[in-house]
Amino acid sequence: MSHASRSRIQLHPVQTLCAAVALAAGTTFYCAAADSQSQPASDNSLATTTPIKHVIIIVGENRTFDHVFGAYQPRRGESVSNLLSKGIITADGAPGPNFWLAAQYTAKASNPSRFELSPESKHPYPTLPAPNTGSAPSAASDANPPPFATLTAAQAAEGYALDPKDVVHLTTGATGLPNDVPDTRFGSNLYNLPNGPFQISRVGPNYDQYMNSPVHRFYQNWQQADCNANRATFDNPSGCKMDLFAWVETTVGAGSNGKPQPANFNDESTHEGATALGFYNVNSGDMPYFTELARQFTISDNYHQPVMGGTGANSIMIGTADALYYTDSNGNAATPPQNEIENPRPQKGTNNWYAQDGYSGGTYSNCSDPQQPGVGALRHYLDSLPSHPNPNCAPNTYYLLNNYNPGYNGDGSVNTSAFTIPPSPVKTIADTLLKSSISWKYYGEGWTTFVANSPTSVYCNICNPFLYETAIMANSNLVAAHLQDTTNLYSDIANGTLPAVSFVKPGGLLDGHPSSSKFGLYEGFVHKIVDSIQANPALWASTAIFITTDEGGGYYDSGYIQPVDFFGDGPRIPLIVVSAYSRGGRVSHDYSDHASLVKFIERNWSLGPITSRSRDNLPDPVQLPSNPYVPVNSPALSDLFGAFRF
Repeated sequence: MSHASRSRIQLHPVQTLCAAVALAAGTTFYCAAADSQSQPASDNSLATTTPIKHVIIIVGENRTFDHVFGAYQPRRGESVSNLLSKGIITADGAPGPNFWLAAQYTAKASNPSRFELSPESKHPYPTLPAPNTGSAPSAASDANPPPFATLTAAQAAEGYALDPKDVVHLTTGATGLPNDVPDTRFGSNLYNLPNGPFQISRVGPNYDQYMNSPVHRFYQNWQQADCNANRATFDNPSGCKMDLFAWVETTVGAGSNGKPQPANFNDESTHEGATALGFYNVNSGDMPYFTELARQFTISDNYHQPVMGGTGANSIMIGTADALYYTDSNGNAATPPQNEIENPRPQKGTNNWYAQDGYSGGTYSNCSDPQQPGVGALRHYLDSLPSHPNPNCAPNTYYLLNNYNPGYNGDGSVNTSAFTIPPSPVKTIADTLLKSSISWKYYGEGWTTFVANSPTSVYCNICNPFLYETAIMANSNLVAAHLQDTTNLYSDIANGTLPAVSFVKPGGLLDGHPSSSKFGLYEGFVHKIVDSIQANPALWASTAIFITTDEGGGYYDSGYIQPVDFFGDGPRIPLIVVSAYSRGGRVSHDYSDHASLVKFIERNWSLGPITSRSRDNLPDPVQLPSNPYVPVNSPALSDLFGAFRF
C-alpha cells in the first residue's frame, strides 16, 4: 500500500482496522477487530485521528544524540546532523577535518561575584583532562550489583525483563579499578586525548563496560552550552558554542552542596575529568539494536531534553510539559529553605565552585526575579535573543531545576524526607486523559517493592511525573489502576489489556544510566518490549513506540539548542519511533522535546493543552530547507506527526 493510499484510511472505534505493515519481503495485510485490546463501553481510547490506538513511551537514562548516534550514517536519500556529518570525527571515530568545531575551552570567571553564563576569558585545552572512573563499579558482586558475580543472581533479578542472551551482560563490565581515579583503561591515551570528542570504545573500554557519569545539573548544563546572543549566526541563532563541557566538569562537577572547595583542588577533584566528551560508534558495533531500529524505522536528530540539567525536572516534563515549584504542601507557592535555593555564584577565591548547588543542596530558583543568584545572567541572555522567549516564571515562585524526591511515597503517603519537593498541584497529561476517559498507565520497574518501601527496589521515584501530583497520589483507586510494575506491562500485552497511553521506565540496573547501568542493558530492555508488541500483528499495526532518554546526562552534543523558556531546551537526546507507519530508515529534523510527546497524544486523541502555560501550547515549528534545524517561529515544538507516514 502506498503512502498516499494509506492516508485515505478512515478509522472508527467500532469499525474494522486493516493496517498495511510494510515488511522487508513486501507488504503484508493484518486485519482485525478495531482493536484487540478490550475496552469498556465508555472508554474513548479508540477515538483517534490516526491508526495509532496505543502509544508506548519508553524512557532510558542520560545519553545525548551524538553520544549514541554521533557516527551514524543514514540510508541513501536521508541526511543527519552529527559528529560525522560535520567532519568532527571520521567513520572510525578518529578526529576529522573539522575536529576543531568541538574543541573545549578552559575559562576564568571575569567577575567572581556572579554566575557567568558565558565567560569571556577562555583558552582551548591542549589535551583533555583525563577521564575518571567516578563511581563506576570496580568489581562484580551478587550482594551489591551491578554487575552481578553470577548469572544465577542476574537471572533471578532481571530474567523477566531481558531475553536470556542479554542477561549475561549484567555480569560483565566492572572497571577493575578503584573509584574516583583517572581511568587507566584508556592506556597510553589517558593523558593524551585530543581536544574534542573521543570514542570510548576506540581508545579504551569497550561498549560493554561500565563508565563514569558526567555532571548533569541545571546551571552547569547552561554554562557548558556557553550561550551568548552576540555570537549568533544564521545556522546557530541561539549563539550556544557547546565548548565548556570539560571546564564545568572539572571546576564544579555535580555541585558543592554548600561545602567549601576541597584542598589541593585540581582537574580530577570532581572525579570526572573530561568524561562528558566520550561517545560510542555504531560503525564499530556499538548500539547494535538501536542502530538496527534506526535503519528500519525513524529517528530524530532534532529531539531535545526539555530542561537543562538532570533526571527529575526532565522526567516531570514528560507528564506536565511544565516545571514544578515549591509549595506549602497545600498547593500554594512558598519559599524553600535557604540551603535548597540555588546559588551558582563562585565561592570566594575559587574559579566556578558554586556557593550552593548539589544533590544535598540547592535546586530551586525564583526565576521571576533577575536579582536572584544565577537568574539575572540567564534572563539577560533570553531577553537579548530576537525571539524573546517568555521565561515562563510566575512571580515569587521557586521552580525545581534538578532532582528532589517526589512529594509522595508509593503508598500515597506524603514524603517528609529531606530534599523532597512538597505535593504538587500542577496538572499533568494524566488529568487530561482521565477527564476524557482515555486509558493510561505508568509502568515503572520495581514499583511493587517500592510501594513496600524495600531499600533494594530498583524503582526510580524521581522519574515518575505522576508521583509528584496530589490529584493522582491522594486517590488510592487512581494509584492502583494507573501506577504499576513492568510485570503488568507484559501481562497487559499478553492479555489484550494494554491502555491507550503507556509510560514505561526500566529500573536502575537496566535504564542505561552511566556508572550504575550500561546502554546495552537499556537496549535489551527495549528489545523485549518491541518483540512482544510485534508478536501480536493486530497490536503492532495500531501501536507507536517512542524510545528516548530522560536527558543527555551531561554528555557533549553538537546540535542546535532552541531557547524555549528559562528552563531550556537542553542538548539533543535520542528518539527512535518504532511503528508500522514509521518504517524506512528516515531521519526527522522537526524540532521537538519531551513536550512533543504530550502534543502527539493530544493531537492523536483530539485533546487540548494541559494548562494555559504548559509547553504544549507552543506552535508547530516552521523550518526552512536552507536551515532545517532552526524554527523561524521560535519558540516552537513539533507534535512528532512528521515521524510517521499514515
